Amino acid sequence: MHYGFFLIPVISAFIGWFTNWIAIKMLFHPREPRKILGVTLHGIFPKRQKQFAEKLGKLVSAELLSFSDIEEKITHPENLKKIMPLVEGHIDEFLRVKLAQQMPMISMFIGDKTIAELKTVFTAELELLFPVIMKNYMSSLQQQLDLEKIVTEKVAGFSSDKLEEILNGIMSKEFFFVEIIGGVLGFMIGLLQVLITWLQ
Repeated sequence: MHYGFFLIPVISAFIGWFTNWIAIKMLFHPREPRKILGVTLHGIFPKRQKQFAEKLGKLVSAELLSFSDIEEKITHPENLKKIMPLVEGHIDEFLRVKLAQQMPMISMFIGDKTIAELKTVFTAELELLFPVIMKNYMSSLQQQLDLEKIVTEKVAGFSSDKLEEILNGIMSKEFFFVEIIGGVLGFMIGLLQVLITWLQ
């Protein structure tokens, strides 16, 4: 058998790698529709960017980040406990300093014991009131902010270069793996061709 036959696996590997490389490039290129030999070519992501943005907007608003999730986190008792020391500090400063400045006569009759009692009452009331306030606030905020619309407009407004940079940053390893697989499969097909030729 001619030794040139053994170049077949190498050539096949190159063709397999190159084909997959071209396929990956065509995900992003050409940026704008171009007619070549009567066929219109347009990168998949630039062509479908608007639909991609709409799908991502719906996914983010429905599954990844919802106002109900934010509300649940904010009003969770454990999270409320974390901010109560700050609230108590402000109440203490108000009773000891600001009240004395604004209403000196009243502050003269408020001692440490009374301040401690007032802090306890105010803190308990705020613990009950805060979740109600936040629920009302989140309801109002949800009407003002449309997460789906915001995400959709942001993604749809990305330049093609920015979109390619983002997706390459996320999937660069996967793209490289696809290229390598193309080369490996091409090499194996080339070996099979050489084997079939040798058997004949």
